[in-house]
Amino acid sequence: MNEDSNLQSNGRTGQQAQLRAALALSLVPGVGPRIQTLLLQRFCSAAAVLDQSIQSLQTVEGVGPGIARTIAERDWLQAADQILQECELCHAGILLKLNPAFPQRLREIIDCPSLLYHRGNIAAQDELAIGIVGSRRCTMYGRKQAERLAGALARAGFTIISGLARGIDAAAHRGALNAGGRTIAVLATGVRDIYPPEHTELAADIAANGAVISEMPVSQKAKPGLFPQRNRIISGMSLGIIVIEAARNSGALYTARHALEQGREVFAVPGNVDSVASEGCHELIRDGVTLIRNADDVLAELGPLPIPSNRSPEVTIHNPRELVLNALESEVLNLITSDPIHMDQILRATQLDPSRVLATLTVLEMRRFIRRQPGGMFVRHD
Repeated sequence: MNEDSNLQSNGRTGQQAQLRAALALSLVPGVGPRIQTLLLQRFCSAAAVLDQSIQSLQTVEGVGPGIARTIAERDWLQAADQILQECELCHAGILLKLNPAFPQRLREIIDCPSLLYHRGNIAAQDELAIGIVGSRRCTMYGRKQAERLAGALARAGFTIISGLARGIDAAAHRGALNAGGRTIAVLATGVRDIYPPEHTELAADIAANGAVISEMPVSQKAKPGLFPQRNRIISGMSLGIIVIEAARNSGALYTARHALEQGREVFAVPGNVDSVASEGCHELIRDGVTLIRNADDVLAELGPLPIPSNRSPEVTIHNPRELVLNALESEVLNLITSDPIHMDQILRATQLDPSRVLATLTVLEMRRFIRRQPGGMFVRHD
């Protein structure tokens, strides 16, 4: 085996050890996202945390004797090995928070999960995502609005995120799939046994056109307290949350509160003024949340969208359609604004070969991203 092969093998071994240790730490009862963050800041790695004594662990804020003993007195690595075997059997992957592919927006929230289990794949384009949530006991009106909005936003280039629950969630997922778009389901249970069970086929379709994800181990069963907890992930991965048919006590309102705390946009679809199913939406609108009627209202409110830092920090997306552009096309397009700019100015503003710039301008014009004006001027398309 040559030196390069040895380096690659060592790298894979190191990554597997890191995954194993991070998974082991995530399994410890009482060690949530906040305490995990403090432990990692103190000891630098999950493996180092697991090697600490009870006394050393108690030097970390929030780690009392009980949690310290729980970490130190059980072989959590053995438990992690069992989880890894379960993942392999059900074809689930694990994405660590430290992995560059981990959702950038989710990484920025205070109580970010340390890892995500997934079936399907999380893609870079999923950074431009909208969450759609609402009542499980929705009316036909609510279901139609969820499917309509999800479909329109998916066609505009957004990934639709929801919770795979009955009612509005399922309608939003189906609307995105029917439009040929991407969608992500965030589960409160493990990704192996789908809840509710009647959505098993829907979950398979979602995994084939996006991802089914959870912070819970793959075999985790449904528990009431886990559903509000997962809502912070739906909002954390999204640019904004659309609430459709939420009653006053609806769990969708928890997602809206998480979104507001995380600095995300919150939108609400109105129902009939006397609709009990929409009372929560109407209260959100009364309290200042943006009322929306269609996808255009959402796009207008979001405005230009900067691509997160783990992709291209100097590029701003004015329309989700721009996500389909390659790096060269994006670079040239971002030199053009709503104010006319001459071709010579475009050529001077880039180090690219002039012939490639001219060819790219033609492509962008044909695809209706820009308009050519008299005198060699270009502007962004309306």
